[in-house]
Amino acid sequence: MFTGIIEEIGCLMESRQGSLRIRAKKVLEDVHLGDSIAVNGVCLTVTGFDAASFSVDVMAETLRRSNLGGLSTGSRVNLERAMAADGRFGGHIVSGHIDDTGTITRLEQEGNAVWVTVSCRKELLRYIAEKGSITIDGISLTVASLWEHGFQVSIIPHTGSETTLLEKKTGDLVNLETDLIAKYIERLMRPAAAEPAKSSIDLEFLQKNGF
Repeated sequence: MFTGIIEEIGCLMESRQGSLRIRAKKVLEDVHLGDSIAVNGVCLTVTGFDAASFSVDVMAETLRRSNLGGLSTGSRVNLERAMAADGRFGGHIVSGHIDDTGTITRLEQEGNAVWVTVSCRKELLRYIAEKGSITIDGISLTVASLWEHGFQVSIIPHTGSETTLLEKKTGDLVNLETDLIAKYIERLMRPAAAEPAKSSIDLEFLQKNGF
């Protein structure tokens, strides 16, 4: 589990079929094989590391659901280690399982902040609430407003300098993870597809069979 508080910006050193190697520093301080590190919000497993980088495997489903397939050597990525049990919960509950990508449609300065408008599939909007939480490229953000085809967030200077979001341009893809709790609530509220099958074992059956 993650919190959406980015620890550092890494750099893609190498991309091979099914694997990435990323230059980093802070997330390597206590790294072990098998650890989870979120790369642009995607939970990936460390398969190798040295003093300056770590490697992860990336499967086809991950590439379909995220923007990792569009990375090239030199691309900067947001990094976060899995949350420690005694750590502060600075953002919100982030699983690192991307729902889909969205497209940046507008960036607009207002005072010391930047408004970022993101369009996404209508199916995702049911899990997004005004003043609720959304994860964009691994960053925990507050939804400022909703519209028919997307939503807006406002980026303060600290978030802009500590993440890659304001390096994006109109038309760029970003990874989106919607609210985990909303998805579970919907699943629990959904009526069962069919009534459970009625058992043929009753008192009469047990008596006939010597019980």
